[in-house]
Amino acid sequence: MAQFSQEFAPLPIEAIHDEALARKAGGWRYVQTLAVNTEAGIDLVYSYMKDGLLENLVAKALPAGSTVPSVTDQFLAAFVFENEIHDLFGITFEGLAIDFGGNFYRVAQKEPMTIISPELKAAREKAAKVAAAKAAKEAAKVDRAEKAGEAQAEFLAAHPEAKAAAKGGRVFTPSDDEAVEAKLAGMDPEKVARVRAAIAAKAKKAAEQDAAKDAAKDAELEAKLAAMDPEKAAKVRAAMEAKAKKAAEGAAKEGE
Repeated sequence: MAQFSQEFAPLPIEAIHDEALARKAGGWRYVQTLAVNTEAGIDLVYSYMKDGLLENLVAKALPAGSTVPSVTDQFLAAFVFENEIHDLFGITFEGLAIDFGGNFYRVAQKEPMTIISPELKAAREKAAKVAAAKAAKEAAKVDRAEKAGEAQAEFLAAHPEAKAAAKGGRVFTPSDDEAVEAKLAGMDPEKVARVRAAIAAKAKKAAEQDAAKDAAKDAELEAKLAAMDPEKAAKVRAAMEAKAKKAAEGAAKEGE
């Protein structure tokens, strides 16, 4: 008795008819065509047998309502399976030798076959809606953040004192105050103007305080330099000037 075995292999959708032609020429026997409803689409499984080997060729993920070539011109017995798949899964077979025109089965609804229960289907549809709502919410959040960033950029352009309110050029970026900007976006314009004025005044005051501190430090340093040996003091001043120049060049590059 010959040993039976079976194999599975992929089948490109466009090669369905050519494969049937080759199998017929090679002496293979047509066994069946099955349809399987999956998350990705509808799989068609074409089974051919020869010398104890059953080969199952799978055309994967056909969209609902797809049209594929019929193999009934090579294997007439396939008309049963193709009519069934048409009525129960909604796949159309072009060139079907015996076409029942959608009346092979009497069904209560069109294309009723499914691998999931109505409850599970409802749960999946609900999950899809929740995921879509979440994605929309995240997109809206990003949009608000972008608008807040644009508003902050405009504010900083109109108030230079807020851009570098501390020594070393500490910059207020849009991300520093996105929550505040989001709140301002929904306020009365007059109130927004007052809030922005207060922010600008606070930044200006901080800048003035930092300037006063810098002046005090400079005075203290000058007093120390005055007490140094003149040659050493000159070296210290040169080093400080070089450092300041390097910092200014770095700030200029960042601003470009």
